[in-house]
Amino acid sequence: MKILFVLTSHDKLGDTGKKTGFWVEEFANPYYTLLDKGADITLATPKGGAAPIDPSSNTQDASTADTERFEKDAVAQEKIKNTKVLADMNADDFDAVFYPGGHGPLWDLANDANSIALIQKFNAQKKPIAFVCHAPAALKNVKGQDGEFLVKGKKVTGFTNTEEDAVQLTDVVPFLVENALKENGGIYSKGEDWAAYALQDGNLITGQNPASSELVAEKLLASLN
Repeated sequence: MKILFVLTSHDKLGDTGKKTGFWVEEFANPYYTLLDKGADITLATPKGGAAPIDPSSNTQDASTADTERFEKDAVAQEKIKNTKVLADMNADDFDAVFYPGGHGPLWDLANDANSIALIQKFNAQKKPIAFVCHAPAALKNVKGQDGEFLVKGKKVTGFTNTEEDAVQLTDVVPFLVENALKENGGIYSKGEDWAAYALQDGNLITGQNPASSELVAEKLLASLN
């Protein structure tokens, strides 16, 4: 079972002067959930090299058993520092693709031609494609085989407008995940803010927030089995 993890290369939080990147928990939980079941995981980013960690996700408050495991895992740390270049990745070589969130994907993966083409190819091959929290932003410009937006008519979720409001970044982000999914015709629904909520529609799996990472990983695993 070979799984490609696609992470952001973007580390600037708009014009705030603050840093962003990927959210550690949204990487760590699915990474270990899948790794412990024997998955062979490859990490890739648009630029290759070190994937930027969102500093807000690397705090005591955001700490979980999985983030603590990651902190002590030299192999995983090395992988994060040396990701592959996304353009070099081929869907034929993997059984599924997973996108962790963090605010970074709103700036790069949402518009990245290589990412868009890759998701479209995984989808055409009917392989599982999974996204959590802000990562459904990567679906913004992705089309299905019918030429319509991939999310059109599909049950989807992602970081809510109220959650974005709670972290006070509504006016900082280039677009809101919830709005983008709805605008592209997705059948958007959500659970309570900050509670675990994930949906699967065919091969498309989406999770609402960091707490939903495990549900997304479990649905991805079930799809592969």
